[in-house]
Amino acid sequence: MRPNSSRVSIVLPVLNEEKILRESVEKLRMFLTDHFPYEWTIIVADNGSTDQTLNIAQQLMSEFDNIDTLYLTQRGRGRALKQAWIDNGAAILVYMDIDLSTGLESLIPLVDAIEHDGFDLAVGSRLLPASRVVGRSLKREALSRGYVFLIKCLFLSGITDAQCGFKAISGLAAKALMPLVEDNAWFFDTELLLLAERFGFKRKDIPIIWTDDPDTRVRIASTVIEDLKGLMRLRFGNQASPR
Repeated sequence: MRPNSSRVSIVLPVLNEEKILRESVEKLRMFLTDHFPYEWTIIVADNGSTDQTLNIAQQLMSEFDNIDTLYLTQRGRGRALKQAWIDNGAAILVYMDIDLSTGLESLIPLVDAIEHDGFDLAVGSRLLPASRVVGRSLKREALSRGYVFLIKCLFLSGITDAQCGFKAISGLAAKALMPLVEDNAWFFDTELLLLAERFGFKRKDIPIIWTDDPDTRVRIASTVIEDLKGLMRLRFGNQASPR
């Protein structure tokens, strides 16, 4: 651990992930213990699981230090992140997908961007030239690039990847932005980034190695519809300012 390093809270939003939860948490914990130069805590944020996910999370919490569990009866990745981040107290808040699609070696530069480089947010981007994506279908790649292009056209945005499940934010930026984010599901990421950009928070995009999960739970058609609704709301609706 570096001298005077900030405390980092790493949130894993989960929904019915009993098959991979223990393996992923133990892999992440081992990486953090061996390589991560910051004080850290893992929070498993279960948003409405009906399988053994919560029981496994509680078992992990009883077995290891620095692991905590949060349970919400209502579903929604965005809802889970809001609950886990609000009043968290950590200087830097991170979230990543439970399948660990992003290589863990990118976690240190993600946090360094906030701790040492003065950014308010850091975002893993699959679409940077230095990034490498493994196993992703042409359809999903085209949808992702098309979505970013639409965002750029509507908002003149510099966002390079809105939906990658690998992000960090300073505690101060989260405190300012969380009350403004309306979406509680998959559009949460896009809304957070666009609001941060609108209000002048500094963001750094981090190149990553991404291995696509063939067992993804994302329903593409319904997600696309909700994303389009969210973009229209942000583009043409009224937005409050951070306090």
